[in-house]
Amino acid sequence: MFAKQKQSVDKQKSNQSEKILSNDPNLNTILEETNGSNDEIMIPPRVKSPPSLLSTDLFIKGNLTTAGDIQIEGSVEGNIKANLLTIGQNAEIKGEIIAEEVVINGAISGTIKGNRVHLTASAKVNGDIIHNSIAIESGAHFEGSIEKSEDPLNKPIPKGAAAVS
Repeated sequence: MFAKQKQSVDKQKSNQSEKILSNDPNLNTILEETNGSNDEIMIPPRVKSPPSLLSTDLFIKGNLTTAGDIQIEGSVEGNIKANLLTIGQNAEIKGEIIAEEVVINGAISGTIKGNRVHLTASAKVNGDIIHNSIAIESGAHFEGSIEKSEDPLNKPIPKGAAAVS
């Protein structure tokens, strides 16, 4: 009795996967790109999620780490690690920043390590910047040192620069 149910369930699953492959052009395209192999169902990559938003009335004391994007409008006392980090015009950050891309409109006190760093006209940075590419708009306030590096995200923090623990 159980063997018959199991076989019918397996047949149903098999039929469902065939329906998915025949009705979903995205999966068919992916399977065709993998040499036409229909043995395994491949799931397309996830859609990128929207950035996390920390509003102006929010104060965080502690470290923030994400593989995604963050937009900070409030205050953070701690280190931040993200893919894309956008610092709002009224935001205040005290700590080390490590991100693939950093866009600074507000105030930062600490070391910034990023492949692409952009200081807008309203930026106020007090600390060192280690970058692969940098843009500083006229009117930005910056005190510290700038160092170009091919791999800024893995470069050790310069001596004398403090990171919040």
